[in-house]
Amino acid sequence: MSSNFLNIESVSDEVQDKVKQTLKFRTGNFVWRIKFSSPLNPATVNNRNLYVTSINQVPLKTHISYDSINKYIEIEPLEPYTENESYLLTITKNVKSMGGKNLKKEIQIQFKI
Repeated sequence: MSSNFLNIESVSDEVQDKVKQTLKFRTGNFVWRIKFSSPLNPATVNNRNLYVTSINQVPLKTHISYDSINKYIEIEPLEPYTENESYLLTITKNVKSMGGKNLKKEIQIQFKI
């Protein structure tokens, strides 16, 4: 099953080669998993620093969790995405490592289910 269920419309230049899909089945509640190379300060992993909005900047309700052992964040929608509507996943520079360093640049990924 190699078809893509998520149409990535645009990605911040710095992470273009790092965005990939490994979907096993299709649902309207696509969960983002973002892996980091360094452990994060859990206090900075929140819906002010990581969020999903519609292309018109309407926020989508999400649940954000952080796996400190595997160093990844999951962003799960609490309401289904609307098919054929564009969304933006934003990761701000306010996400910090345990050492206190901010993310170098804000990351945005525009996508459509």
